[in-house]
Order: sequence, then C-alpha cells, then structure tokens
Amino acid sequence: MPKSLKVSLLAVSVALIVGVFLGVNVYGVRAAGSDQQEGAYRQINVYGEVLQHIQSDYVSVPNIPDVTNGALRGLLESLDADSSYLTPADYKAYKDDKGGKAQVGINVSKRFGYATIISVVPGSPADKANLSDGDIIEAIGTKDTRDISLAMIQLLLQGAPGSELQIAVIRPRKAEPEKIKLNRVIVDEPAVSETFYEGSSILYLKPVVLDKQHVDAVEEKIKTAQKTGNKKVLLDLRDVAAGDMTEAVRLANFFVPTGTIATLEGQKFPKQTFAADASKVLDGTAPVVVLVNRGTSGPAELVAGAIQDNKRGELVGEKTFGEGSMQKTFDLADGSAVILSIAKYGSPAGKHYEDDAVTPGTLVASAMDDLSTPDDETPGATKNSPKKSAVPDDQLTKAIDMLKAKNA
Repeated sequence: MPKSLKVSLLAVSVALIVGVFLGVNVYGVRAAGSDQQEGAYRQINVYGEVLQHIQSDYVSVPNIPDVTNGALRGLLESLDADSSYLTPADYKAYKDDKGGKAQVGINVSKRFGYATIISVVPGSPADKANLSDGDIIEAIGTKDTRDISLAMIQLLLQGAPGSELQIAVIRPRKAEPEKIKLNRVIVDEPAVSETFYEGSSILYLKPVVLDKQHVDAVEEKIKTAQKTGNKKVLLDLRDVAAGDMTEAVRLANFFVPTGTIATLEGQKFPKQTFAADASKVLDGTAPVVVLVNRGTSGPAELVAGAIQDNKRGELVGEKTFGEGSMQKTFDLADGSAVILSIAKYGSPAGKHYEDDAVTPGTLVASAMDDLSTPDDETPGATKNSPKKSAVPDDQLTKAIDMLKAKNA
C-alpha cells in the first residue's frame, strides 16, 4: 500500500474520532457549516499533513500506528483525566475485566500526564509502604504511565491476591523515582471512625469511602449521638476519594435542609439538579466543620461543596483534588473505544469540581509537607519514605478549636 494512502486512511480514522465528539460523521463535519465544526475539519487536514512529514522526513521510519495511538490518547487526555482512548487490545481487556481483583489500596487519577495518587486506603499495602497523596507513579512494571490511559492504569494496578506489583514512584521534592514492590491483597475498607471531643460535645466522624455501607454507618452514629443531646459534628473527609455520587448527595442532605446540593450537566446531557429533601435531614442546625485536603476527591468534594456553599458549615484544610464527572463509552468500528466525560458535577455556587475543586474557607497546610525524609525502618518503607507517625495534626486541632467556639 502506498505511503500516501496509509496516511490518508489514518487521517480518516482520526476524523471518525472527532466525529464522535461533534455527534456527526465526517461528511457531516464538512457540511455542517458552523465555525467550530469547520475548524475541526481543518485540524483533520493539519493532522494528515503532520503524519505525512513524520512518515517521509523523520530521522527513522516511524511506527505510524503507535504514533496515531499516541495522538488519539493525547487528544482525549487533553480534555480531562477521565477521558481515554483504548486500542482494540486495551478495550478487549477492559471489557473482559469483571472487577473484584486484589489491589494495593491506592486511588489514582492523571495529573501532568502521569498517574498520580489521590489517596491511600489506611492499613493497605500502599499505606504500609508510606505512599501518600500527591506521589506520582512514573511506571507500572516496565510501562511508563504517560503512555497508558487512566482506564488501563487502573486495570494494571489490579491482579490476583498475593501477586506482586512493581511501581516507580516520584515523591514531592525527590527528583529520582523510587522503585517499590507491593503485594496485592483484597483490600477491606475500614469502618467509620468515631471519636468524641470536648466532653463528648463534638462528634468526630471519619469515613474512608462514601458508599452505602459507610454512609449508613455515619447516619446511625449521628442518630445514636443525638440521643444524649445535640452534638457539634466534625466530618473528616481527608483522603476520601472513592464512593458513589448518589450516596454523597444523601450524606450532604443529612446536614443541608434546603436548597441545592449539586448539579450535573453536559453539552448534550440535560441539567439535573439535586435538591435537599427536608425529610432526610438528621440535623439542620448543629455546628458542622468539614476537614478536606488534596486527597479529598469526587463524592467527598460534592459533600464539602454542598455544606460550604449552603453556609451550613465551615471547611478546614487544603484545596481538594478536583474530580467529578460522568463517563460514557463509545465503541469504534475497528474494535477500539473512546471513554468520554459527558457531564460534570457542579456545586450549588455553580463551580465544576472537575475544573475548580473546592477551596476551604480556613486554609491549614498538612504537617506532612514540612517533614524531612530520614531513614525509616518500617517494613515496606524505603530510605526516602517519609515517616507518618507522631505527626501533629494541625488541621484537626484547628477544626476542634473552631467548633469549641460555637454554641451547640
């Protein structure tokens, strides 16, 4: 097949991808007439020209399918971390995955092109190795995470119980990647933690995931505490990155008696508004403070944003991670697929969590950021792993002080 014909066919394949975004086929793009669609068609021609130069002028003969796959992956990831291009082989593995596999206890997304740890499950292999939110996973095995979609990164992190996972991690203020070996296990999410402060007047609650089981537990603990009198509530959502948006709305509704809890909207996705239901409120008047940090993501951001925007409580800690969208998978003719974000969750104030995250009214940095990195003899830790023990929790202290100053 002539090189020019190969390049033309590859350009057409890219045109089909663009057609998915625009909701029309390639000919519809040419005929539609809008500035946006005409601009997209011009870019297809530019892509074809670039491919021709790569094919004919690059220093060595390139693998054009690899070049095209990289271009398509970059096209999707330029939109957001959750949008992905899957090759036919990747998509088959993605569809064949049945879930329920062993993991190492990390929640990941993509930032700056690489897999980035959002949060770590307490007690998991990752926690015991002192991995932390903000650590960048440069490679999984021999695969550079720049070259892998988020969907496939999440698959590679899973495996059979007891199997070994090798990753290369770049920690803050460390230039060289650190190679770490972890054994995959069936990770059990810890139960909701409950502590009382200030003569039992402050109820501290710490869920690690916002699924039905843990939100049910929060509900039960609040109801039980109320039997002994009104309680001030300290809800710790630091490093909470997993869960379900429906359960997040329910949790926010425990405290927010009226108004909007969240919205969900996209270009072709009709706007949905999640309003507070007064019948589901557990306590609409008791003082509430919510702890957040850079590991607070997705469902937890929705809860924090709803409480802050409705002036139902105050937020303490750090700016959150910034996640909150709905995805849809589009099958393509060659067996590949596109996973595309089609709608974003928004706060009552109208900000999209994916774009703006949540900034607390009272900013308090994590004490972990100020730690040096001495040798650590903890099993699974390495020379450059920061110690996690005996760290003063300035964020928690500030939150308690704020609640102490409030009347129940």
